[in-house]
Amino acid sequence: MTGNTAPTTRPSPWTGMLPVDDTALAVTDTGGPGLPVLYLNGQFATQGRWRRVIAELGPRFRHITYDERARGRRSKRSADYSFEAAVRDIDAVLTARGVERALLVGWSYGAFLGAHQASRNPRRTVGAVLVDGAQPYDWLTEEMEQRIRRQFRQWAPLMALMRPTGLTPRMTHRQMSDCNIELGRIGSAGALGPVLDAVTVPTRYVVASGVSLGSKGEEQEIIRAALPAVTERNPHIGISAKVPSNHGAILRKDFRAIADAVREVAALDRPTSGH
Repeated sequence: MTGNTAPTTRPSPWTGMLPVDDTALAVTDTGGPGLPVLYLNGQFATQGRWRRVIAELGPRFRHITYDERARGRRSKRSADYSFEAAVRDIDAVLTARGVERALLVGWSYGAFLGAHQASRNPRRTVGAVLVDGAQPYDWLTEEMEQRIRRQFRQWAPLMALMRPTGLTPRMTHRQMSDCNIELGRIGSAGALGPVLDAVTVPTRYVVASGVSLGSKGEEQEIIRAALPAVTERNPHIGISAKVPSNHGAILRKDFRAIADAVREVAALDRPTSGH
């Protein structure tokens, strides 16, 4: 089976568990001959969040979703919840599904993963759609780190109650805090800026408006204001849309704008994909 942008076979739909390192990931692949699109979730979100985007795009595309380590109801726990492990898992999923090149769509934490994968592995990447994430900004301070730890500690009892539903990860509040703080370091201007500057595949942002859970005042809008400098430095990167919904609601309320950005990036691969 080949899953590149000019497939010679029609991959069958598949849902199952993919062993990776010390864990296993729940993966769903719609199959079909279309351009493969790999969806990258928010930090503690699940693949079900993408259902409206997938329905809007329809069978022209081959949709691949998965739940990261300890997320959802089926993906297993791990000793490694680092960002680097999450990046490695992208290649593991693509390889297991026989996909040579995919269009990446990432929301929030998934946008950072998509940016890194596109920058590091352009030969495996058709392009990327980054949904309200991967904006380089130095937001992590000592006070913010303490706030993150305090918030996850306060949320821990509720998260434990919700864990059987798959809506919260099977991770301790310390592990979740560590992941969030690590993202602050990865998202700093000095760390993320060079990653974005090195992107050579078509990349489009879909940007939300307003605040969301865990944010205060204009924090998120200040972070989003860093994007124009990114697009000025790198002609491969653009902003497809800024939408009215906030960070948490964007996949639900503005799925059409995200789907439009996917179509825009897919069209730019026309010389090799036939789309």
